[in-house]
Amino acid sequence: MGEQLYDTIGDGYSASRQTDPRIAAILWEQLGSAHRVLNVGAGAGSYEPTDRRVVALEPSVTMRAQRAPGAAPCVAGVAEALPFPDASFDVAMSVLSDWYWPDRRKGFDEMRRVARERVVILTIDRSVAERFWLSSEYLPRAHDLWGPFTETLSDFGRCEVLDVPIPADCLDGFFHAFWRRPHAYLQESVRRTMAVFNNLDPAEAVSGVTRLAADLASGAWQGQHEELMELDSLDLGYRLLVRDV
Repeated sequence: MGEQLYDTIGDGYSASRQTDPRIAAILWEQLGSAHRVLNVGAGAGSYEPTDRRVVALEPSVTMRAQRAPGAAPCVAGVAEALPFPDASFDVAMSVLSDWYWPDRRKGFDEMRRVARERVVILTIDRSVAERFWLSSEYLPRAHDLWGPFTETLSDFGRCEVLDVPIPADCLDGFFHAFWRRPHAYLQESVRRTMAVFNNLDPAEAVSGVTRLAADLASGAWQGQHEELMELDSLDLGYRLLVRDV
């Protein structure tokens, strides 16, 4: 599913999905002293540290084609069948990718197989993310893309769970990134690279965005969410899972 989706929405992805340094700092800290890192479901290369030897794995040809010159070498492949020997990396990481894998448990097992020290996954706790105003008020089926977080934890196994707050001016254009910038969701160019909008029924997406536009124009949204304007970051359910091998 992920390969087909990102072959469709991947054009322009590298421009809209930049590495946010505050999110990256939380992730990279958990890489510890690792020198050799595997990035599974790597996309265009966001959140790949530049001070370590990184190998990327990505199934979508559209995404692989957008990797910048000089980016880490990228191999075509899927999480469930990593084409690497046992313990060939210090750390295996994955960023906002695991919910596309047909067999997530097998993918996590494969990451542990090739990692000598640790596996690090950035994922989403749906129960928290569902409180997001865009989905709760305008797009009630938006979070169907993500399964229950309890299933993720069951598949991943015993681990440390770290909260990853989303900055108000987040540079990465994922679905929740514009929580304090609602007008961004009215831009088709912004929505185009969001998997959520491509997962929704088109009529539902149009209806939700139309109602949001009307509420922004009338001031209803601003009146309802005035408290958000005072926040610098917000917990929207993004979680970093860290498991030593």
